[in-house]
Amino acid sequence: MKLGSAVAAAALLAVVTACGPGTAGGGDGGTRIGIDHPRADSDFWNSYIKYVPRMAGELKVDLMPATNSQNDVAKLVNNVQALIGQGAKVIVMAPQDTGAVANTLQQLENKKIPVVTVDTRPDKGKVYMVVRADNRAYGTKACEFLGEKLGGKGKVVQLQGALSSINGRDRSEAFLECMKTKFPGITVFSEPTEWEGSKAASMLQTRLEQNPDIKGIYMHAGGVHLAPTLQVLKQKGLLVPPGDPKHIFVVSNDGIPQEYAAIRKGDIDATVSQPADLYAKYALFYAKAAADGKTFKPGPTDHGSTIIQLPNGLEDQLPAPLVTKDNVDDKSLWGNQAG
Repeated sequence: MKLGSAVAAAALLAVVTACGPGTAGGGDGGTRIGIDHPRADSDFWNSYIKYVPRMAGELKVDLMPATNSQNDVAKLVNNVQALIGQGAKVIVMAPQDTGAVANTLQQLENKKIPVVTVDTRPDKGKVYMVVRADNRAYGTKACEFLGEKLGGKGKVVQLQGALSSINGRDRSEAFLECMKTKFPGITVFSEPTEWEGSKAASMLQTRLEQNPDIKGIYMHAGGVHLAPTLQVLKQKGLLVPPGDPKHIFVVSNDGIPQEYAAIRKGDIDATVSQPADLYAKYALFYAKAAADGKTFKPGPTDHGSTIIQLPNGLEDQLPAPLVTKDNVDDKSLWGNQAG
């Protein structure tokens, strides 16, 4: 089969097997869907949390009162047990420790309760659908941006998330692989912050003291890393416009309004827009589809993404564009619509 025919066949397959959000009916609105939010200490996740009830209304989802596991896997397990006890027929969650939820997922599978995970992909355990962007692409985009800005040489700091999370690992590994392959003249200092702003500030402070010639920073999560990073740079007199020789190029991940404001001011230079609105929308879309007994197969979707096959389920990889001063005012970006 020629390539063009193969692509066309894949597109047709996705259309036949995966209904769009406008055609996902079939339920009577009475199937209760439980949802656990992962944390409330991040501007990104707080934005996602605000989108959830709005999307539930648009999709006519019977959403139970949400729980919040506060970045604690033990609380996540307890919250899931409570949601099951209250009659949840589908569970939406965003486990921050992607290796520690296998037993909970096994229990849900045994009870025939489908699971949709948001932003994170469990290492083991069956999932109906993972709603997530390509996090390896985040790391690659950040690498290419900094590599070009630094002219392929110099030093950069990578403020990693938690490496117990698939997101932290994907972003970190892709960033390092890209640097090694495309920009071998750049030295990378990787700092595992566990998604904690205080750790990010301390680690960045130490690295800048030891290496005052650092010229680039990659933040895995603007929601928790932005404010402490800017504070450290300001304290050291390094929060200067891009044209200043002392400017340190900063690229982030999340796409929150605060990052866009920082780009406009010239405090940071770029971010990858992680789609909080689409995470909420398609998490509930797939939860409703699971309740209705619908099934999906790998291939292009009708909403600009691609469903891929995982060892333990499927993943809908939503688009996540790089945002710079050139497109920061694009009204289609969720960060320009929030709040």
